[in-house]
Amino acid sequence: MLNKKSVDDINVKGKKVLVRCDFNVPLKEGRITDENRLVAALPTIKKLIADGGRVILCSHLGKPKGEPKPELSLAPVAARLTELLGQEVKFAADPEVVGPNAKAAAGAMKDGEVILLENTRYRAEETKNGEAFSKDLASLCEVYVNDAFGTAHRAHCSNVGVTQYVDTAVVGYLMQKEIDFLGNAVNNPVRPFVAILGGAKVADKLNVISNLLEKCDTLIIGGGMAFTFLKAQGREIGKSLVDDTKLDYCREMMEKAEKLGKKLLLPIDTTIAASFPSPIDGPIEVSVVSSDAIPADMEGLDIGTETAKLYADAVKSAKTVVWNGPMGVFENPTLAKGTIAVAESLAETEATTIIGGGDSAAAVNQLGFGDKMTHISTGGGASLEFLEGKELPGVAAANDK
Repeated sequence: MLNKKSVDDINVKGKKVLVRCDFNVPLKEGRITDENRLVAALPTIKKLIADGGRVILCSHLGKPKGEPKPELSLAPVAARLTELLGQEVKFAADPEVVGPNAKAAAGAMKDGEVILLENTRYRAEETKNGEAFSKDLASLCEVYVNDAFGTAHRAHCSNVGVTQYVDTAVVGYLMQKEIDFLGNAVNNPVRPFVAILGGAKVADKLNVISNLLEKCDTLIIGGGMAFTFLKAQGREIGKSLVDDTKLDYCREMMEKAEKLGKKLLLPIDTTIAASFPSPIDGPIEVSVVSSDAIPADMEGLDIGTETAKLYADAVKSAKTVVWNGPMGVFENPTLAKGTIAVAESLAETEATTIIGGGDSAAAVNQLGFGDKMTHISTGGGASLEFLEGKELPGVAAANDK
């Protein structure tokens, strides 16, 4: 598989270690409202501290677009990490990220100490993988650790550029876990392997559908993207979301499934309403109809009860399940039933269950099933590209074993 060196393969005692984390957390008035990403980074940080490394953390936060924006400072992250680790995480408040504060703090470090740099995207070069900023980052350290799977699909200074100027570049525990679970699920699954794809648009999942059809035994389609498939079969879908430019593609995929002897499951019934809920979580009147009987003035907003049973049955016999994208408008309690049914079926199965980041991760956590899943990916876009079979620049940049 992706045979990359990890933090277990190196000796960091007395060395300065730059760790790229994913601290892109939601902030409300300077307070962190969801600290899952901080908690997920702790095992790698604690390992490096315990081994006597001098730990320099870096991350982006939001989209400051190359200029310092106080509301996107990582200062609150340093404060919360200090509490979580039980030791000071010194914050280097340089608008240019690698500035006098960072250099002085790094120079004065003792073994086992931790500092956090300012938001890497304060530098315009970060997202362009510019040489100057990559060299600045590398100048602070002797060892580089990438533990930010959420940005692994982007080639930026802090996850790719810096590795060109550091001899030792490895992955952290979180990154290793993502590679192991997502990589093995797709390339070496225990069968039967069931993949479930939902979400709004077919366009977002084009290559994922094609790649997974070659790898899985059963592919389940739900969410808004299902209606383009149903229309491609010649069904009436009313006012449901559809991408008319992708009808031929959907037909091709259905033919591909047949040719490869794979099951491709589409909704057999649909939960419909007169219009999209406004506000999104507001009350809404719905009914359930057969998928080939959606009235012209109605739109499908969730899978129906029979479809939920069909999908749950398909999961029961599976040994590996990968799920990316909700089955309906899960933010609305009335339209979350399909997503809940799928989440429940995954929670009850003995199979290895892997949730591919983004909305499906949010849904599983919000619905209270998070602890029942084998692995919930920390990267939406990155896990999608992984499922497409693409090489992720942030993973590729690490040293091979």
